[in-house]
Amino acid sequence: MAATTASSSSCSLQGSSRIGSRLNIHSDSLNPKSISFSSNLHSLSLKSSGSKRQLYSCGKGSVVIAQSMDRVEVDISLSPRVNSIKPSKTVAITDQATALVQAGVPVIRLAAGEPDFDTPAPIAKAGKNAIREGHTRYTPNAGTMELRSAICHKLKEENGLSYTPDQILVSNGAKQSIVQAVLAVCSPGDEVLIPAPYWVSYPEMARMADALPVILPTSISEDFLVDPKLLESKLSEKSRLLILCSPSNPTGSVYPRKLLEEIAEIVATHPRLLVISDEIYEHIIYAPATHTSFASLPGMWNRTLTVNGFSKAFAMTGWRLGYIAGPKHFVSACNKIQSQFTSGASSISQKAAVAALGLGYAGGEAVATMVKAFRERRDFLVRSFGEIDGVKISEPRGAFYLFIDLSSYYGVEVDGFGTVNDSESLCRYLLDKAQVALVPGDAFGDDTCIRISYAASLSTLQAAVGRIKKALVTLKPPVPV
Repeated sequence: MAATTASSSSCSLQGSSRIGSRLNIHSDSLNPKSISFSSNLHSLSLKSSGSKRQLYSCGKGSVVIAQSMDRVEVDISLSPRVNSIKPSKTVAITDQATALVQAGVPVIRLAAGEPDFDTPAPIAKAGKNAIREGHTRYTPNAGTMELRSAICHKLKEENGLSYTPDQILVSNGAKQSIVQAVLAVCSPGDEVLIPAPYWVSYPEMARMADALPVILPTSISEDFLVDPKLLESKLSEKSRLLILCSPSNPTGSVYPRKLLEEIAEIVATHPRLLVISDEIYEHIIYAPATHTSFASLPGMWNRTLTVNGFSKAFAMTGWRLGYIAGPKHFVSACNKIQSQFTSGASSISQKAAVAALGLGYAGGEAVATMVKAFRERRDFLVRSFGEIDGVKISEPRGAFYLFIDLSSYYGVEVDGFGTVNDSESLCRYLLDKAQVALVPGDAFGDDTCIRISYAASLSTLQAAVGRIKKALVTLKPPVPV
């Protein structure tokens, strides 16, 4: 019931929202006992529809206030589509770690995939100027012509890909770009092939489209790169999408061109099979590794949807801006979904993105400086964890994640904690005993590993490694000689 104040002449019968006299509410509850009027009211009881009501007369009208109502159970069921989706563990763990820090617990947070650098100054300045100059209105749904033209130029110069602005769709982050692509091309019962370890959202995006995620396991001994023979064995007439991520989240693996060419040859033999190439980490790569855009391979342009964005390389996670490039037929379908979903991305962010693409080839000096720092951190972590017995490592070639195998520590009973028997319980143990927040590998489809984000300062990583080493020694004491 809404509480309002009105003149006595506005009183009306039975449940009007206009209540005569001055109405005072003494609490947030709408129990009649908590409501009082400044004028004298005459009351009488009445019965209506199985509930007892109290009617108050006030001048020309009356007010009906329910003292007790029959309870009507609300249907709180959710759609099968929503029930089929798992919540993101990376988001959950990051939120939990943040809550602990806010409560005063000195947790080192290495769960989120977010650069610790500020957005480069020229980009931030462009965003501020956009506000001052009045670029604060809706943009075209697909993005401004200025930004889409700049993206076309970037793709041509850096990736060897030719697109026109009507083949580009700018969205609120690369995640939106991917999910709209999956929704646009998948029908119920289609299969989406996903190499594991995978980014946590890929399988759930397939389920949103009523498609079936088909997981392609990889091994740490092969640097988590998919075996083309395994891919070929899993293809069927229902295969609609293959999702590739290079450099990879969570492993940091980079697909060499030769392996991508082998995959392309297999893709070419299946008319229904399309490829989403997630290239959000393309600029965070460590020589001698190099990045190859899948759409640049022979015969792959017309069946590849290339996704990229500004969050990772340009430290623009909060600006929420990504894009997809591909054949107009598919991009237009994504555009249609976005028009009924979020509409266009932020006008301010788009102005900032134009400045980001103007920093130079591969982001220029600003991005190169960040990549140098990421490499130093990677080298420190690989060296540090390489000193621990029982740890298996695949050295990352890109991105800012280390995906290490700690399964040799499973099966240990810990007093006051319980048994560490999988990646989730190990991460809970490390959060409890070492106060370091990491992400269990089962979130990415590989329960033998955990993911460590090195998007944190070197001093923070040094402190985290010290805590983790101490906790692991306690978990698995050295065997005496």
